[in-house]
Amino acid sequence: MKQTIYILLLSLLMSACSVIGTQSKAEKENLSAIEKKMLLQKANRYNNEGVKAYRKGDLNISVSFYKKAIKIKERVLGIDNLNIATSYNNLGLVYKRIGDHNKAFEYISEGLKIREKHLGRVDSQTAQSYNNLGTLFANMGKTKEAIKYTEKTIKIKQQIVHKEQIDIAVSYNNLAVLNEEAGNYDKALTSYFKALEINEKVFGKSHRVTHGNYANIALLYYTMKKFDKARKYAQMAKKEPEEMTLEPIIVKEKRLPNNL
Repeated sequence: MKQTIYILLLSLLMSACSVIGTQSKAEKENLSAIEKKMLLQKANRYNNEGVKAYRKGDLNISVSFYKKAIKIKERVLGIDNLNIATSYNNLGLVYKRIGDHNKAFEYISEGLKIREKHLGRVDSQTAQSYNNLGTLFANMGKTKEAIKYTEKTIKIKQQIVHKEQIDIAVSYNNLAVLNEEAGNYDKALTSYFKALEINEKVFGKSHRVTHGNYANIALLYYTMKKFDKARKYAQMAKKEPEEMTLEPIIVKEKRLPNNL
C-alpha cells in the first residue's frame, strides 16, 4: 500500500514538474516583439551601469549589474547568442580584476565557445577571447598556458590581416577595371600594380592569383599600345586567375592576340 502511494506521489510530482517546465518555456516563446525590445533596453541599462561601476572600481556592483543584464538577455535571446557572448566576456574580465580566476575563466571560456561557433576561429572577437584568457593565465602565474593562448591570438590576427590584404588587392583590381573602362588608363595601371604588389607578397609570383594580375596588366598595356611591356607581362601570366574571396568586377572579357 505504501509503495503504491509512493508511486502515485512520484507520478504526480513528475507531472507537476512537466507542467511548470512547459509554462516556463511557453513564457519565453510568447514574448512579443515589444516585450523583447523593452527587456533588452532594460538589459542595456544594466550593462551600462555595470560599465560605469567597473570604471569607478566598484567591482562587486559591476558584477551585480552585469548579472542582471545577462539574466534578461538569456531570457530573451537564449544562451547561444553573440550578444550573450560579449556579456559573458565582460563579466569574466570583471572577475579577473577582482581576482576570482575560476569564475573569470568560466565566463570568458563560455563566451569563446559561442564566438567560435558563430564567427569561427578567424575573427577579431574570437581573438579577443583568446587574448583575455592569455592575460588571465598570466595573472595566475601560469606562463605556459598564457603563452599558448597568446600564440593562438597572434595566429588568428595574422590570418585576419592576411584575409584583409587579399580583400584590399581585390578592391584595387576592381578599381583598376572601372578606371580602365572609363579610359583612365594611368589610374587603372596604378591600381593594377598595387593589387599585384599585395598578391606577390601574399601568394608569391607563381600563384594563379598573381598570374591573373600579370594578365590584367598585359591586357591594359596592349590597349595602351605599349606592346613590349604587354609582351613581358603576358609571358609572366601563365595561368588564369582563380576565384577570390570578394567577387571581382568584370566589365568585359578581353583576350590578347596570338601574335603578341
